[in-house]
Amino acid sequence: MSGTSGTSGTRPRQRHIAHLHLHAALTEEQYGDIIELVSGITPHVQAVPPDAVQLDLTSALRYFDLSPYDLVQTTMMRLKALYGIDSSAGLAGNRMLAAMAADASAPGEATWVPTGQAADWLYPRPVTALPGIGRTTAETLRRYGLHTIGQVVDLPAGTLQRLLGAGPARLLAERARGHDPRPVTPVEPAARLVADLTLDRDCLDPARQHRAVLGLADRIGQRLRVERQIAGRLTLAVRYADRSSSTRTRTLPEPTDHSPDLATTALGLLDSLGLQRARVRAFVLRADGLLPADSAYRQLSMDPGDDRARAAEAAADRARRRFGPLAVRPATLAGVTGKFY
Repeated sequence: MSGTSGTSGTRPRQRHIAHLHLHAALTEEQYGDIIELVSGITPHVQAVPPDAVQLDLTSALRYFDLSPYDLVQTTMMRLKALYGIDSSAGLAGNRMLAAMAADASAPGEATWVPTGQAADWLYPRPVTALPGIGRTTAETLRRYGLHTIGQVVDLPAGTLQRLLGAGPARLLAERARGHDPRPVTPVEPAARLVADLTLDRDCLDPARQHRAVLGLADRIGQRLRVERQIAGRLTLAVRYADRSSSTRTRTLPEPTDHSPDLATTALGLLDSLGLQRARVRAFVLRADGLLPADSAYRQLSMDPGDDRARAAEAAADRARRRFGPLAVRPATLAGVTGKFY
């Protein structure tokens, strides 16, 4: 995207699109789990079956306070830690470039093509790397000595039209210059939110497990309030050192975005698992049954402490919006080492 608005004079926000190739033979259920997991990073996820996904990270960068490249690396680590899946990734300013960058990446690697460097990155690459270049078009270009994208870019428009026809030539020229206006379009709006924690080492300590689940509930609450949604149900999945897992689901007493209420239910799920001496490696907390926050009703409470807690929560949210998501954290999370996402 380029140019400026004719009315405001402001430049459009630069997009950051990631394309992930999943190096695994996935069942439909496993692929759905992957879509659900990456939807915990951004709701703007487009399925590219059978083994790829595309994410628009633009609006997620500020929330996670990470660079685009670091957020892609984080996503790849989550896939490896939670599902044992290797992936390769491309990061660029549009969907086409991101897919091409992923194709150029080995398993476990990510290629970033910054918008200002897209033309230089494309120039020496084979023209067959562009999407939509079929065998017939490739053969026509080869006969005329056009092997690289740069050679197509340098060719006069009229010459390319005589070779391919007006429509195909125009489309090829746009792609050769790295243009792709298509948005990342989820099949349906996100119906759930996911937060997970991969621990630095296997955890046998019940107190540490307790704090980990509290942190996930707090993260889910923050995101619900940012997105002005409420959740009606929570699911807690625990993954063990041997890669097995356990899952529990519970409906909330009433749909809510209030972190303490979410924490109470999440801890109830944890207790119901009876982990005892289990060696835990990761926790995943999912909120679903989502509704717009303005459709919620809240039972009246005679406890003034509830109103104070919600006022404190709103103040903490304002601080996070201004200073970043880690500006305010519950004191109970002290000592938890690992990566919250």
